Amino acid sequence: MTLDWAQGELAEGLRCYRSRKFFAAHEHWESVWLVTKGPPKAFLQALIQLAAALHHFQRGNSRGAASLMQTAIHRLEPYPDSFEGIAVASLCEEISEWQEKLKTEDAPADFAPPQIRVCG
Repeated sequence: MTLDWAQGELAEGLRCYRSRKFFAAHEHWESVWLVTKGPPKAFLQALIQLAAALHHFQRGNSRGAASLMQTAIHRLEPYPDSFEGIAVASLCEEISEWQEKLKTEDAPADFAPPQIRVCG
């Protein structure tokens, strides 16, 4: 199964993520994750964990956000720079920046979330 970010639940989840509706993004992606197998399933799980981490952050739970971000990046790091249409390397860099920000200070509520970029 190839992940198609241009339509369906993946596209809707991406739209929600970009609108900072992280819980909704998580729900859309989870519906695809449930029927996916192999490496794409673990990859989707990492994105779901990232969305959940950002949802925790929005709700003031920095510790929960940091924990889920660590799990998400741990799952993403083995993937190539681009996987299933997503720019993984830049996403991992941005997650790492977030992790550092969470360690050193309270990130402001308007701190830009790591961007999930669709690539060709």
